[in-house]
Amino acid sequence: QVKLVESGGGSVQRGGSLRLSCLASKDVYSSNSMVLAWFRQAPGKEREGVAQIFAGGSSPRYADSVKGRFTISQDRGRNTVYLQMNSLEPEDTAMYYCAAEWSFKITKWSAPHEYRYWGQGTQVTVSS
Repeated sequence: QVKLVESGGGSVQRGGSLRLSCLASKDVYSSNSMVLAWFRQAPGKEREGVAQIFAGGSSPRYADSVKGRFTISQDRGRNTVYLQMNSLEPEDTAMYYCAAEWSFKITKWSAPHEYRYWGQGTQVTVSS
């Protein structure tokens, strides 16, 4: 059973930085056939894909709104995927979720309905 636990959220001012962590259960990295992604959902808005990375290590993908500011990375030895967020803006305020799925099941990386496994989320608040 895949389990994901996010941490690292908090409150920062505009221009600040945060690093989110997602601790995954060992089966995510044991096969190297899953993808991990970060999504976010602001109040009253749909959940949107932020970044994705293949557990086997292929090139990451980003939403246009975060390119150049956010970086997704992973530490396979720690079964952890990270989201480094720099130059944060109030528009980045949202609940951030970690998600995972078998790579062969994903047709559109940023579509939340394509991911079966989700963490509980961590809140990010950016004030102006």
